[in-house]
Amino acid sequence: MKIQFALAAVALSVAACNQSEQAKTPAADTVGPVATAAVVVASGAWCRPSPNGAKAGGCYVTLKAAANDRLTGGSTPAAGSLQVHEMKMEGGMMKMAELKQGLPLPAGQAVALAPGGNHLMLIGLTAPLVEGATVPLTLQFASAPAVTVQAAVRQPEMAGMDHGAH
Repeated sequence: MKIQFALAAVALSVAACNQSEQAKTPAADTVGPVATAAVVVASGAWCRPSPNGAKAGGCYVTLKAAANDRLTGGSTPAAGSLQVHEMKMEGGMMKMAELKQGLPLPAGQAVALAPGGNHLMLIGLTAPLVEGATVPLTLQFASAPAVTVQAAVRQPEMAGMDHGAH
């Protein structure tokens, strides 16, 4: 009796595995292209420590989307808002501006938000970003589900990359 029960359990497990594999495979009569799952993987998240009294801070992360997507913004309990910003040279001066349409994430390509370039701007900090702490960041995308990361607050790894509070 115990052997029959064990065999039945194994058979059900195999059937369940086969069923989920079939669910992933499009049916032969499916019309049109099969969409790739909208997933974004975030890695290496960190924020620069903010000076006392600063109302804004900068954070960085590397994103890799399975399908073409766009980073549109996010939220954090550490600030009133989280925006996607770019740094670019304009008229011989470095300027920072919000990417109101978001940041494109081409399928399969790692997109690094880094000091001196695209970054996350935390506006209206609720407290200073203190080295050694972590900050939860929930990132929003045009298609993929939101991703929450824990960003370590630390100094940049390379000297000479400092550009203020972000």
